[in-house]
Amino acid sequence: MRSIYKTNIAAPIAKFILLVAFNTYAEEPLPKELEGIDITEKFNSQIDLDIQFTTHENEEVKLYRFFSDRKPVLLTLNYYSCPTLCTIQLNALLDSLGALEWTPGKQFRVVTLNIDHREKPELAKLKRDNYLNALARGDVDWAFLVGNEESIAKLADEVGVGFRYDPTQNQYAHPSALIFLTPQGKVSRYLYGLEYKPRDIKFALIDASEGRIGSTIDKLILSCFHYDATLGRYSPFVLGIMRLVGAISIVLILAFLVFFWRREKYHMGSTRNA
Repeated sequence: MRSIYKTNIAAPIAKFILLVAFNTYAEEPLPKELEGIDITEKFNSQIDLDIQFTTHENEEVKLYRFFSDRKPVLLTLNYYSCPTLCTIQLNALLDSLGALEWTPGKQFRVVTLNIDHREKPELAKLKRDNYLNALARGDVDWAFLVGNEESIAKLADEVGVGFRYDPTQNQYAHPSALIFLTPQGKVSRYLYGLEYKPRDIKFALIDASEGRIGSTIDKLILSCFHYDATLGRYSPFVLGIMRLVGAISIVLILAFLVFFWRREKYHMGSTRNA
């Protein structure tokens, strides 16, 4: 999937790496401009489904609308005029959705919330149209929302996303993460960074759905991976792989025994007829 926006990414990536380094490793207090710009993981936290936002169609809705038919929700927090990090993150999500066999609206939903309360639905619609045209799957269920300052702050706090407005640059500093919510609106998973494997997105959606989406094969493969909360991604799970190999071995042995039994039965029948 080809990214639809081009940016000079060297500076923002460097800034992002420094931000992560400060948050993860620094023993000294963070610089004032970086304080609070991070993710506080709030697994199993229930978001308020009565918070109200405005859609790209200029329609006032409560969050409950996106959870009314019991699908997991993939949530991102960005802003639409962001010149750097947001575009990189949304392009990465676009690439992963393009490679995913599932489609937003069928097995899951995607919701992008604008953290800049000054931006209007017209900009949200323009952003959405550009991304859906690039995805080339029709009018899929990917909502682009705007809201007032209070509503944005409330939802961001409930999912653990900290951000800060920098008036000197007229930009928002914020972390980059995909947040997965259960059909009931509880925080299930976080995927971090600026590149998302379609496999990890699929696994996170299966986890968030509480087993209601994904085939038996999907769930069997998922048993070979475990979610590493410290890394925000799925890693190979040795015990799960051993279980899978064991299950495959049993199936192969049973298949051989059935074949052998049928072969012997055939030969015995042929001997009697002779």
